[in-house]
Amino acid sequence: MVAHQLTVEHARRIAVHAQLLDRPRPTDLVATVERLTILQIDPTAAIAPNADLVLWSRLGRTYDPADLTRAVEHDRSLVETVAYVRSPVDVPAVIAEVRETEPYPFMADWLEANDSFRRDILARLESDGPLLSRDIPDTSVVPWPSTGWTNNRNITKMLEALALRGEVAIAGRKGRQRYFDLPERVYPPDLPRLTLEQAVAHRNERRLAALGIARSSGTVMPGEGPFVGEAGEPAEVAGMPGTWRVHPAYLDVVDDFRGRTALLSPFDRLIHDRARAEQLWGFEYILEMYKPKQQRRWGYFALPILHHDRLVGKLDAQADRKAGTLVVNAIHEDVRFTKAITTAVHREIRDLAAWLGLEPSGPAAP
Repeated sequence: MVAHQLTVEHARRIAVHAQLLDRPRPTDLVATVERLTILQIDPTAAIAPNADLVLWSRLGRTYDPADLTRAVEHDRSLVETVAYVRSPVDVPAVIAEVRETEPYPFMADWLEANDSFRRDILARLESDGPLLSRDIPDTSVVPWPSTGWTNNRNITKMLEALALRGEVAIAGRKGRQRYFDLPERVYPPDLPRLTLEQAVAHRNERRLAALGIARSSGTVMPGEGPFVGEAGEPAEVAGMPGTWRVHPAYLDVVDDFRGRTALLSPFDRLIHDRARAEQLWGFEYILEMYKPKQQRRWGYFALPILHHDRLVGKLDAQADRKAGTLVVNAIHEDVRFTKAITTAVHREIRDLAAWLGLEPSGPAAP
């Protein structure tokens, strides 16, 4: 197949449209997550937890975090897996990939050595589930080997390993703690068992539908990768080396693209692949929460700023819930803001504060 010839602007608009960051805004929470394929669960709440911030940036202030909890824990129209919220339709492929290609070093040997521990957990869940990890006895034979914070966290590591393999499921939460149960009590009945080939094809197609345009392959990192294999159709982007893969359903988006302004989570999938963000937008971004304060350029939890089809800057802000304020420390301009951009960014900041139930304050507050 001959590669589609795309301008950088066209490629950007495809990516923005695929991530539901253009107009009109989506209105359905479950359909939004199904399109995005994943919501990363991260405990950092300098402004709001990632899953909530991602949904707010799409749905606007009508989004209520209680709706996400209801979808996951009561309706089961969405499910929580290890580190992500997903549509149930993607669970079989996720399980198959882990089952067929062990992604974590030493895990297979550790599980084999602790098979009696695994069986103890499954029996306890069958009789008493759902349970928090603290309610499950540690009968491990070999402790989890780690030099870091996971050392000897045997119950949690076993539960997560079993959840990744589809032997247990996350049934809900009590604060930040997870309830675990048998999968037949959480997932829809009759989920198919996929081969590795089927799982990879499914995951690549779903990922491309969420990203719009992506590279086939690259350096593999832990977690959800940004690569899509041979999904979609080949494309070349003007001025960039190599071939991309593009979702054919989005090729016409350039003709009727209607952009808007959005404040994005640092974990937002539009910019999560930092290499793609630099290639398509010339956008440099590093999450600086782990850096000493004096070494930060943009702030502890700076939010990338999207304006139509461009990434134009970063917002340095933090929620001070005790004071009832959204403290706006700085608005960093990657490009010179026009009056229209400034007005739109200020409006989004006020909307973010209103959604959080806070008042804007600080040296750069609108």
